[in-house]
Amino acid sequence: MPREELAAWLRLMLTPGVGTESARKLLAAFGLPQDIFEHDPAAWQSVVGTRAARALTALPDKLDAEVDRLQAWLAEDAHRHVLTLGDLHYPTELLQMVDPPLMLYVQGDVQALHHPRRLAMVGSRNPTPQGEANARQFAHALGEAGVCVVSGLALGVDGAAHEGALQAGAPTIAVVGTGLDRVYPKRHLSLAHRIGAQGAIVSEYPLGTPPLAAHFPQRNRIIAGLSQGTLVVEAAVQSGSLITARLALEQGREVFAIPGSIHSPQARGCHALIRQGAKLVESAQDILEDLHLVPARPAELTLDLDTDAEGEDSLLAAMGFDPVSLDALQARTGLDTARLQARLLELELQGDVSRLPGGLLQRLGRG
Repeated sequence: MPREELAAWLRLMLTPGVGTESARKLLAAFGLPQDIFEHDPAAWQSVVGTRAARALTALPDKLDAEVDRLQAWLAEDAHRHVLTLGDLHYPTELLQMVDPPLMLYVQGDVQALHHPRRLAMVGSRNPTPQGEANARQFAHALGEAGVCVVSGLALGVDGAAHEGALQAGAPTIAVVGTGLDRVYPKRHLSLAHRIGAQGAIVSEYPLGTPPLAAHFPQRNRIIAGLSQGTLVVEAAVQSGSLITARLALEQGREVFAIPGSIHSPQARGCHALIRQGAKLVESAQDILEDLHLVPARPAELTLDLDTDAEGEDSLLAAMGFDPVSLDALQARTGLDTARLQARLLELELQGDVSRLPGGLLQRLGRG
């Protein structure tokens, strides 16, 4: 993109007092940003009012420096892109939104944004061990079936979903709430690099933008908008994941939810969604069939959730899949404390059981 065109887009985005709604009105009225700035303030005022028109008369602070920084960032890596509303590579699904981003910054393969099979996976930043395992297993199975998983790079379910997709050799898209020259959370730095190499990281925020709390609910509309459906793995009742689900419904997309224990606060958001009409799913196959997504290649798609005790460890059968206390487990099995603790330790080391806060134990699903 020529420097003058890039500068015009950044001026429109960075002018204080001119939000995305006003910017879209100006674009609709005058065309590209360079065309907007060829008109006089009186013309702007007729479209966006006096205050926004007055703001547009002044150049944003350090505009030239911002253009320099963006051009340098783009030049450092051929896999870095800036897509504007007028760009041929801009995802058509986002154009159908009420408030599409004016610009998208992309690190990675821009073609991932046009993958024919895209599903959002979202959930708690503090999932139960089973919830995290479910996210990884579903993403792996969906990835093997040729689906591109879209999530938000957050801790917990998001990170597990990206990991599962990457392990399946599938592309995955991370939509973030910072500038692409930053990684948040920092512990996902390595994961972000892997996503950029195998899929794409996307942001609507200029370089240098820090992780402000208001940006994360805002970026959720892009996660939902890029996807044919949204799967909520685990979520509390007051959760950003439910915002993503609501936005998906508003955009006419399917919403799926994995049920959990009635005793787990992290399952209550999913149960609320199911009561409101979200589709209960127990396997990746449920999602593929509902969205009419034919697997790209054979894959084991079902997450084993049943509790059939035939041929399995009797202690695991006694645990079921809900969180359980040591006392309750001892009452079910009749084992003395020493033997029970020793066997639980074995199962924990094998990855079959996890310890939860409050002294509870939970059996982990088999992937």
